Amino acid sequence: MDGREFVWAHFKLNAEQRLRGFNFFVVLAIFADGGVLAALQQGFSPGLLILLGAFTVLLAQVFWLVDARSRQLLELTIVALKEMEADYPESYRLFAADALGQSRVISYTFAIRALLLAQMGFGLGVLAYGLYQW
Repeated sequence: MDGREFVWAHFKLNAEQRLRGFNFFVVLAIFADGGVLAALQQGFSPGLLILLGAFTVLLAQVFWLVDARSRQLLELTIVALKEMEADYPESYRLFAADALGQSRVISYTFAIRALLLAQMGFGLGVLAYGLYQW
């Protein structure tokens, strides 16, 4: 495996891992939120709501950290990919072009963080409600 193949394989692995992690978070969040809604509907004890709210917040925090690490690993390869694509015609320089036109809002990072923050807010709301009912 030459250097180009190594760098591309590293980027590809970590990009796929990031999306898999996000997908896994979405599935876990659906179950956690469903558990909260079921607990509210069934009138379970405030203690259970406190635990579910804390779990929901913890879930979002852990996946925030996992995503941050995935982004760090991706950033390691982007400099090398830009150097490698410098040998190609300008229209093939995808990483360089992407860096010029990047939007902070139209990005995977923004979308993932928005969902994680919403999940944290939901969990904090459930936690506060449980404490209020206690």
